[in-house]
Amino acid sequence: MIDSRIIEDLTKELSPNIRLYRLVSVIKSEFNCSAVGLLRLQQQTLHMVAAIGLSHDTLGRQFKVDEHPRLKHIIAANGLVHFDQNSPLPDPYDGLIDSLMEDSTSTKLHVHDCVGVKLHINNQLWGVLTLDAMENSFNNELKERLLANIWWFETSIHIAELESLLASRYTVNQFEMTIEHRNSAKDIIGNSPAILKLFDEMNIIADAELPVLIMGETGVGKDLVAHYIHAQSKRKNKPMVVVNCAALPDALAESELFGHVKGAFSGAIQERAGRFEVANNGTLFLDEIGELSLPIQAKLLRAIQNGEIQRLGSDTVHRVNVRIIAASNRNLLKAAEDGIFRMDLFHRLSVYPIEVPPLREREKDVLLLAGHFLELNRARFGLRGLRLSPQASHLLTSYHWPGNVRELEHVISRAALKAISAGYNNNTIVTLGSEHLDLIDGHHLYTDSASASVNTIAAIPLSAQSSTSQMQTLGPLKLLVQQFEHDLIKKTLESTQYNWTQAAKILEIDASNLHKLAKKLGLKQ
Repeated sequence: MIDSRIIEDLTKELSPNIRLYRLVSVIKSEFNCSAVGLLRLQQQTLHMVAAIGLSHDTLGRQFKVDEHPRLKHIIAANGLVHFDQNSPLPDPYDGLIDSLMEDSTSTKLHVHDCVGVKLHINNQLWGVLTLDAMENSFNNELKERLLANIWWFETSIHIAELESLLASRYTVNQFEMTIEHRNSAKDIIGNSPAILKLFDEMNIIADAELPVLIMGETGVGKDLVAHYIHAQSKRKNKPMVVVNCAALPDALAESELFGHVKGAFSGAIQERAGRFEVANNGTLFLDEIGELSLPIQAKLLRAIQNGEIQRLGSDTVHRVNVRIIAASNRNLLKAAEDGIFRMDLFHRLSVYPIEVPPLREREKDVLLLAGHFLELNRARFGLRGLRLSPQASHLLTSYHWPGNVRELEHVISRAALKAISAGYNNNTIVTLGSEHLDLIDGHHLYTDSASASVNTIAAIPLSAQSSTSQMQTLGPLKLLVQQFEHDLIKKTLESTQYNWTQAAKILEIDASNLHKLAKKLGLKQ
């Protein structure tokens, strides 16, 4: 007999994510298990959309079917699949049961008993329902009752999808973002109010032909926002061409953007189309547009205004139909007021500005993203499981993340490397503790040998750096900041024996930007 709470919920007006959470909660209590997961299948990857009894970061994990034999077996089977204590197949939730997160002993981390079954909506495979227990819980009676109630579960999911579809006409809610947009959003993961507001804005502008200016700090994922807007636009089946403006030398920027004819300059041995022509009828994403020189900005403005470009060395005008999406971590309005960015170009680009929120404003999205990166590293290193200790989870959520999502990705990757260096094998569940994260009291400590001599200067406030960067006299802020940057970059380069790539990783900036900044500060000819 189906639990009356599920039937009652079918008649209630609930948000889609609340409906699904209540569904898995009822299943957990009714079927005497430790955890329940509801996963949606998209392109051979299962995305967790609702769960109970699992660590919070599990909601950010994406399980590739081919990498998880139990999930693969469930999808291939007809009917319910039971993995008992004797099953040799690793469970995707090993080490992630919430009630055992405090336990770091490997003997108690493996899921003991598990059942899984496929779910269908409108006769189409929708995803998978999994139930896990730490003891022998799933006898024949429970399994038969579970199968008898599958229709009710599928009906509840179907109603949630219909509610999501209705809500999507006005806004983007958490369930719709997780289910419907995950492919086009690539790895935009989160359910905080800040990220839901971002999805709302992206969907408003996606179908318009207007230019978009994406603003935000380094590492927030501005490129993912650009790809999402293109994927949701009318141009989604046309090319999206990406240009990293910060990596374009001034001498080559015009040729890269607009093309050139044979003999236009030394080395131009044949005619070549520029990025505008390659992106014709599609989208041109100009990342770090604030790094372009003023002369190139003037030519760019003409191309955006009139849809006309001229290849370098040619008088022939080519017409292009390109939608521009630009991004910058600079305050371009301030740059325009200072005369280093064209004001008319700023206004042309900022018809619809979008601000990507920094990670510190995204609440527990940190743990969802951490789960995503944990699963990527688990697969990369061939581990049975990779998880966070409760102390590590707390440290991640209390840190201020000046480098945003990119910094979080690097922290998780470095921590995984440090943890597995202790000699784990591929059948081990690796727990990342606070000692692996290089985060202490809200500061980021670089402890690898290549960066040890930097003395953690990159992440500690100025007030704590008196031993590293003494400022004996006061003066203009701009000059003092430039001196600080000069000293920091010089120390970092010296510590890496002038390995620019390694130095860029330590400083967590793009290598091309490091070269430009070093040149500006007189550290490079």
